[in-house]
Amino acid sequence: MGKIGRGWQLAKMSLRVIRKDKEMLLFPALSGVISLLILGSFLGGMISYYGFTGIVDEADPIILYVFFAVFYFVSFFLSTFFSACIVGAATIRMNGGNPTFSDGIKAATGCIKQILLWTLFAATVGLILRLIQNRLGLLGKIIVGALGMAFTVATYFVVPVLVYEKLGPWGALKRSVSVLKGAWGEALIGNLGLGAIFFLLGLLGAIPIIAGFWIFTFWSVVIGAVIAIVYWLILGLIAAAASSVLLAALYRYATTGKTAEEFGDLSFTNPWVATTAR
Repeated sequence: MGKIGRGWQLAKMSLRVIRKDKEMLLFPALSGVISLLILGSFLGGMISYYGFTGIVDEADPIILYVFFAVFYFVSFFLSTFFSACIVGAATIRMNGGNPTFSDGIKAATGCIKQILLWTLFAATVGLILRLIQNRLGLLGKIIVGALGMAFTVATYFVVPVLVYEKLGPWGALKRSVSVLKGAWGEALIGNLGLGAIFFLLGLLGAIPIIAGFWIFTFWSVVIGAVIAIVYWLILGLIAAAASSVLLAALYRYATTGKTAEEFGDLSFTNPWVATTAR
């Protein structure tokens, strides 16, 4: 089987994992809800201090910068932590087990130190690139944007590396690049496959909106919009969870060479060794 076939197989496996373990949808939901609560608390504090319009007119730029830097760090940490939860739970399922919500939490808390260090490292890199981008002209922005994209690609496998190999930030980055070299084709096809599936499913969300305008009453438009928003939110949770499951499947394949059609065929001993199977 070539890279295209394996990539598509791993993408389908990711969707089957989500279907078997719907509790994984709680992880991206919690990440989003907690991030919104933190953002709301920060904004609420600033509004109470400066007033609604005073945030722009009176707030110290340094304070605003610190606020957004802290929020960026917290959001990045939450995203990484809950992605680690899904990676841990998905691995149990792919090994033939039956993961629980607490299993995912245990996987992430078991490498909480590595996640914190990685968050500090990656968030610092992101903020530096953003500051440089804001100060340069169009060509500079294009160059910085390309560097940011390269960093994103290079760090694709960092989360499972943190969970199963427990390396520091620089070691995790180098290991991620090493793993990516062995599975770049499968990763590309798998992500393109999931992206195409969820894009097509997302188009279905326009149906209730179109129907609401077709009936053309106030309540038909409102109900159609509400149905579409709820549908897109649920679809977004599934897409986020499926992406992390695919990440776990790709890392597993890159480090062990294991792929299988059924979960029962995926059991093996000590899979998370720091060697590449191929």
